[in-house]
Amino acid sequence: MIFAVDVDYRDGEAIAAGIIFNDWSDNQPLNKFIIQVDKVGEYKSGEFYRRELPIILLLLEQLEKPPQIIIIDGYVYLDRNKKCGLGGYLYSVLKEQIAVIGVAKTRYRDIPSEVEVFRAGSNRPLYVTAIGIDEMEVRSYIEKMHGDYRIPTMLKIVDRLGRDYISL
Repeated sequence: MIFAVDVDYRDGEAIAAGIIFNDWSDNQPLNKFIIQVDKVGEYKSGEFYRRELPIILLLLEQLEKPPQIIIIDGYVYLDRNKKCGLGGYLYSVLKEQIAVIGVAKTRYRDIPSEVEVFRAGSNRPLYVTAIGIDEMEVRSYIEKMHGDYRIPTMLKIVDRLGRDYISL
């Protein structure tokens, strides 16, 4: 089971969305999850994980059983020396029991070019980092995910789920 998550921030609150799917080629989720978090920590440059990690952990509590893989919107590591990013901290908090894949849309400072994945003829790459799973395999999975555009269908779905949610 693969669990993709995304967090949307607005006016001091966050909407965390997650979807479950079984195969990299899936085009529809098996299930959707969403939570609203009313109090969100301030963003601190270089410490984004402190803001988002607790929200992702709350979302994971909604699942009946843990996934085998979690895909986050962001980075597992932040440079060629593998300085820990959100995904790395998540992997650690989960006691290194669940593989974490980071799929980012923009390049972070010193991220190496080998993490780039070009999909569907796009000139702009996705930046794919991972821990607890072979990175080269992961990049081929992301490249082959369903969808005719740069962003795979399942990642678009989880992004829209959070963005389109109407706060209570």
